[in-house]
Amino acid sequence: MPTLLDYRRRIRSVKSTQQITRAMKFVAAAKLRRAQEGVFAARPYAREILRVLRSAAARMESAAHPLLERRPEERVLVLVLTGDRSLCGAFNTNVLRRAASFYQEHSSKSIQSIAIGKKGRDTLRKRGRTLAAEYLNVSANVEFSIAKEIADKIAEMYAAREADAVYAVYNEFKNVLVQNLRIEKLLPIDPAVLGGRAAEPGRAESLPRDLAPSGKALLVDYIYEEPVAEIFGGLVPRYLEAEVFRILLESAAAEHAARMTAMDSATRNASELIDKLTLDMNKIRQASITKELIEIVSGAASAAS
Repeated sequence: MPTLLDYRRRIRSVKSTQQITRAMKFVAAAKLRRAQEGVFAARPYAREILRVLRSAAARMESAAHPLLERRPEERVLVLVLTGDRSLCGAFNTNVLRRAASFYQEHSSKSIQSIAIGKKGRDTLRKRGRTLAAEYLNVSANVEFSIAKEIADKIAEMYAAREADAVYAVYNEFKNVLVQNLRIEKLLPIDPAVLGGRAAEPGRAESLPRDLAPSGKALLVDYIYEEPVAEIFGGLVPRYLEAEVFRILLESAAAEHAARMTAMDSATRNASELIDKLTLDMNKIRQASITKELIEIVSGAASAAS
């Protein structure tokens, strides 16, 4: 049976762990705030570059580009975005489980992977998956240069026909408590993405009310000084870079949110455990005091008789 000393040691140990989890929660909250700002800044940029891309595509008779070429998906490239550390709940597990399901669904095809994050890299290696590249320590500080490097690697493999389609498996940041697990197709760029809501040549494009400064619908048109085909050819790689950058930011924000939630839960669990241990310790101490009192009373009664 544990003694009072054992309970005191256990309570001190749990309190030390609680201090660590509370500190990790605050650190994750600070990182999440910065990551949120990055996500909210990247989303409008991605929408606007897509809008310009649609406008340029609408002014061309044939929107041709190596990254738009569609062919049978015999070789598939998958970006798997995980964290470099654990202690973030089921964040990494959910991504890896969804990636494994994707591999199973496309088992008849040749699949290569790009691991972004140490946890994903280690698991994919253990499972014998072919890695075309790996990028570590990305989520700690997401930079556009890393996104551009990844996008260039993807574009190079796609143009060289080493991949017929490129997908990304990642957690999309919704809010602090919710992350949406997504599989997004990056290449080839879907014609519907370019064709949807595209402006006809010489016709202005309507800007949604939620993006208009005054809340009213605005008409937006673009004047191109350079040939449209040349601009379009430069916009397609920029669009891919913006999408990769946005996905990296979404995944990083989702990871920080998951870690903050997990550490907050661990801190509360530690408080509950401390209360339970304290109660048990007090029961043992009370039983010890009661036993001593009974012995004193019994001794006094024996002496009196």
